[in-house]
Amino acid sequence: MGSHINNVSTTPSPESICLRRGLPVEDGQPLVSGIAQSTTFQRSGVGSDPTHQYSRVSNPSVTALEETLGQLENAPPAVCFGTGLAAETALFLSLLRNGDHVICGRGVYGGTTRLLQQLLNDLGITTTFVDSSDLEAIRQAIRPTTELIFVETPSNPTLDITDITGCAEIAKQAGVKLAVDNTFLTPILQQPLDLGADISIYSTTKFIDGHSVALGGSIVTRDEKLLERIKFIRKCTGAIQSPFNGWLTSNGIKTLPLRIKTQSQSATQIAEWLNNNESIDSVFHPSLATGTDAEIVQRQHLGGHGAVIAFAVSGGFERACSFVEQLKLCTLVEHVGSVETLITHPASMTHADVPRDQRLAVGITDGLLRLSVGLENAEELLADIQQALVATESGIDAEELEAANA
Repeated sequence: MGSHINNVSTTPSPESICLRRGLPVEDGQPLVSGIAQSTTFQRSGVGSDPTHQYSRVSNPSVTALEETLGQLENAPPAVCFGTGLAAETALFLSLLRNGDHVICGRGVYGGTTRLLQQLLNDLGITTTFVDSSDLEAIRQAIRPTTELIFVETPSNPTLDITDITGCAEIAKQAGVKLAVDNTFLTPILQQPLDLGADISIYSTTKFIDGHSVALGGSIVTRDEKLLERIKFIRKCTGAIQSPFNGWLTSNGIKTLPLRIKTQSQSATQIAEWLNNNESIDSVFHPSLATGTDAEIVQRQHLGGHGAVIAFAVSGGFERACSFVEQLKLCTLVEHVGSVETLITHPASMTHADVPRDQRLAVGITDGLLRLSVGLENAEELLADIQQALVATESGIDAEELEAANA
């Protein structure tokens, strides 16, 4: 046993990083750190330069979270924001100017698409949307004015897989930055920087917080010059995360490794079941990847494929709406990443204002549903899904079905 202990790595594990959160061990220190709920900080005298001066620039509760997020990717402390979209906005403002060009995966979060098309386009920044799973499409989209490649993998909501290493090689050859939205897998299941990306970006609102209580976003990079630029943009725009939300997220992150691995295991089990069900037209989850995608997933993912599944029920729009209303353990919301299992119908919710032909072009069919698997018992979740499928197929109300089976 002694030999085994001596061989343990001196590099802290993700579990230890998330639990310790960079806090020193001191006599009398509370196990749960306090909140620095203050807008400003005292100075010892004129000309003094304390670490924290004003909470629009930095705050101890936010800094603690930033240190943890940086450690998880073997990087300097992250830069945290009020939301994931605020983080993306700061990234774009840090890297792009009038006349610049962005290549963006067409399967990214809808808010990212809106930001690029309806705001940055007015500032003279153009975007080409491509299928980022096709590296040649990315290569062909490169222009002399391209400054950034932005991808999300797995994508939202159809879980398309992008080869981060392949993208990084293209970006390096072109002299542009590669940013990866790693919200769905978190640093526990995927490490974009180790795969060659320049930037990892997150909506910490999702799995990193994990309890649906705190909005937030973050940027992680090993580029010190870019970090300083991002911090400057945050200072100028006032987009820093609030102390309370930083504190809540730091507490939520304690259980991130355990949560995301357990949720990923349950999602794999549910995806396999759905894939063999005649009432389901299609299922999307990285565990079901084949061919080249399977090779990429095997190389990129670290012990799990995430908690988000997309699947299309036969019967289209009407049955999908009826199906979600019959569920009892899966809550209908526009959200992913919570300890509870959540379900979304993109065609009537997240993408309701997107023209139907555009939705269909990226795989968002009328019957598509996005399931964010929580920590409930997987067998009970499957039973809930099955009863909703049976009820909507037969036209029997769920309460009537339960009474009939009693």
